[in-house]
Amino acid sequence: MRLGKIARFVLVWILGSASLAAAATYRVDPAHSSVLFHIRHLFTTVTGRFSTFEGTIVYDDKQAAATKVDGSIDAASIDTNVKKRDDHLRSADFFDVEKFPKIAFQSAGVSDLDASGHKGKMHGALTMHGVTKPVVLDVAFLGKGKDPGGKERAGFHATTTVDRKQFGLTWNKAVESGGLLVGDDVTIEIDVEAIQEG
Repeated sequence: MRLGKIARFVLVWILGSASLAAAATYRVDPAHSSVLFHIRHLFTTVTGRFSTFEGTIVYDDKQAAATKVDGSIDAASIDTNVKKRDDHLRSADFFDVEKFPKIAFQSAGVSDLDASGHKGKMHGALTMHGVTKPVVLDVAFLGKGKDPGGKERAGFHATTTVDRKQFGLTWNKAVESGGLLVGDDVTIEIDVEAIQEG
């Protein structure tokens, strides 16, 4: 009986090791990736971006549920194409980038994979403005292959919506027509092209 348990343990260890060995680590290529956000302003939507970010993705398309992601964004790199607004967003009213220079994400697992294994939901922790909250992103693997220089690349897409107030980003202003100047819900949209390491 004990020998049978040991054999099963060894088999699980071998299979787990094989799965781990098959996974590749990809490093985000900022030149071919983007981190965008969308938020309501009065009656329309303003789109902004962060221009400085980094991250790694451990991925095996045959074991997508085991995907691991670790990334960070420089909060001061926020850009909405309006300097006065960007300076306000960097101030203590919003991101307070002097005190909280980084926005970070660390994955905790993948669920709800579709039949192809290329779309699902990634669970993880988002840290912003010094506050860490659980988030769920809709994620998709877009494909992989070699670039003209012979480097293996892979593409990924992710999107989620968060309530900025949950991260302590509460600044707002009432307007004459009623309501508030800035919405609470922020949609984050990430497109990543990453280069395989090694």
